[in-house]
Amino acid sequence: MKNATLISILICLLNFTYAQDLPVKPLIKETYKAINKEADTSSWNWKRGGLVNFSLAQGSLSNWAAGGDNFSMAVSSYLNYFLFYQKKRYNWDNNLDVNLGFVQTSSLGERKNDDRLDFLSKYGYKIDTTGKWFLSALFNFRSQFFDGYTYNNNVGTFASSFMSPAYTLLSLGFDYKPNHKLSVFLSPATSRLIIVTNEILSRQAAYGVDTGKHVKTELGAFATINYRNSLDKNISYKGRLDLFSNYLDHPQNINVFMTNQLSFKINKYFSATYSLDFIYDDNVRIFGHNGNSPALQTKSLLGIGFLKRLETKKRVVYQL
Repeated sequence: MKNATLISILICLLNFTYAQDLPVKPLIKETYKAINKEADTSSWNWKRGGLVNFSLAQGSLSNWAAGGDNFSMAVSSYLNYFLFYQKKRYNWDNNLDVNLGFVQTSSLGERKNDDRLDFLSKYGYKIDTTGKWFLSALFNFRSQFFDGYTYNNNVGTFASSFMSPAYTLLSLGFDYKPNHKLSVFLSPATSRLIIVTNEILSRQAAYGVDTGKHVKTELGAFATINYRNSLDKNISYKGRLDLFSNYLDHPQNINVFMTNQLSFKINKYFSATYSLDFIYDDNVRIFGHNGNSPALQTKSLLGIGFLKRLETKKRVVYQL
């Protein structure tokens, strides 16, 4: 009798526990899902990578009747590194470009033919439901590493150095990103600093600074368009166009800075690269061009060499 009573009590307890467990299990499951979902949205989605390119060309002559330099060598290199972050409605894009190139010949000596240091950082907040428009702040720094010379009749004239010139931009505006390949940034309020730290160039009032001064401040409108895409399995393109109008001095004269780079993959480690750059700066006077006036500056480089991609396999969230 006691055993039957005990068994009845156990059966009642099991039935009660099972009945209570029916609504508890879905509740625990839904709560766990909600916690996981919140954790996912609070984590950063990011991508980093880039590429390294190095090319070398060398030639030598001995008793060559047609003439030419006995020895010539050209070295060019390019480094790109990007770091992109996204968290909820925020994103932060960073991009670094470094170009270095030198030419050595027996008759002309050593000269640089490429030298650029360019860092761009942009932080944005999504302001629409489509995820394509952002209120963003942008910072850009651009300069070079080594002394540069212009050559007239094979006579070198000192023209540039590290931080001479250097350009910094601080801008607040709207960023349109329809996809991860394209970004269009527009700003009606941008501060631009032209920096010339070298005393010789400062005394010459080079790059638009006043004579003896080291910094010139400009205020104006700014726009930058950045695009990168794989045009084919073995062809990639990266381009950028910057436009700046100085409200304080001849706003109709638009400063232009444009870079274009095509990479043609040959195999895993080798590729051909072609770069084409344009600069028009109303502050930069080109000696010998209509006396001493601004002019469109162009640079074109073609090379074949080592190429190493640094990209990770993580999904691109947004990029410059």
